Amino acid sequence: MELYQVRYFLAVASTLNFTRAAEQCNVTQPALTKGVQKLEQELGGQLIYRERQLTQLTDLGKEVLPMLARTVASAETARRRAKEFQRKEVAPLKIGLAPSISASLILDLIAEIAKFVAGLHVELREETAEKLVDLLLAGEINTAMVGDVQDIPARIDDWLLFEERYVAVLAPTHRLANRPSIGIDDLRETVLLERAGCDVAPKIQRSYFPEEPPRLGHCSGHDLHLQHMAAAGFGVVLAPEHMPRLPTLKTIPLEGDPVLRQVRLLAVQGRRYSPALDAFVKVARLRDWSVEVPRRDMSHATLPEMASAPA
Repeated sequence: MELYQVRYFLAVASTLNFTRAAEQCNVTQPALTKGVQKLEQELGGQLIYRERQLTQLTDLGKEVLPMLARTVASAETARRRAKEFQRKEVAPLKIGLAPSISASLILDLIAEIAKFVAGLHVELREETAEKLVDLLLAGEINTAMVGDVQDIPARIDDWLLFEERYVAVLAPTHRLANRPSIGIDDLRETVLLERAGCDVAPKIQRSYFPEEPPRLGHCSGHDLHLQHMAAAGFGVVLAPEHMPRLPTLKTIPLEGDPVLRQVRLLAVQGRRYSPALDAFVKVARLRDWSVEVPRRDMSHATLPEMASAPA
């Protein structure tokens, strides 16, 4: 099947006239007819019924019409994007985020590099830290921000950005909501909402629940889902301090030694950086992440206020 055959068929389908369709495609009518016939042979059935002045689509023609239209549209989009890329009108940047690392962390970074990288087009992808390493090595993403990750391959460059603690997030009506801090014993008697794929879960288990597992309630792979369940009173979420919050929730620190996790930036060693990736890595590494991450609600769910990177 050739694209020109599909275009000929689409022209006939839209005009229901072979003469006008040929003019539209800038070919002779016999050439257009031959192209449509070849397409019919490829698909194994008649697409157009033609009798004297009457031209109609067959049932098969009606069935495949939307699919073939999407095929041509996709081809045109691919061609246009390729031309834009060659003219540097599109600067793609694929960023991987590990679970529990909010996109709010990189909003200011994206806004900053967009000022001097024309056509910046960011694609975000969430996977486990281990999966993100595989995607980096395979070239499917350009960089990744992860929490705790074991056995980073030697081929991966690894930069520590900052360290943060985990805190309790709960509804104001929760029995622990008025505490200045939550003790470990209280935490062990509380229903926790589980973040699927959380890279810090083993560390929380070792620190707070060494002898018996926590009382787990509902589970989700999305932080916002868990926050809505916490707001409804279904349990407590243990979340990184940078995570934006629903305005209906409270954040309370945990007593004792807090669970800490490091947030790291990864990229493949030795590969040539695109201008977008080079800018992102530099801005992320230069930013002063040492300022304590303030708690922020979802009504202002942007990058937590941190000191700007030096010029």
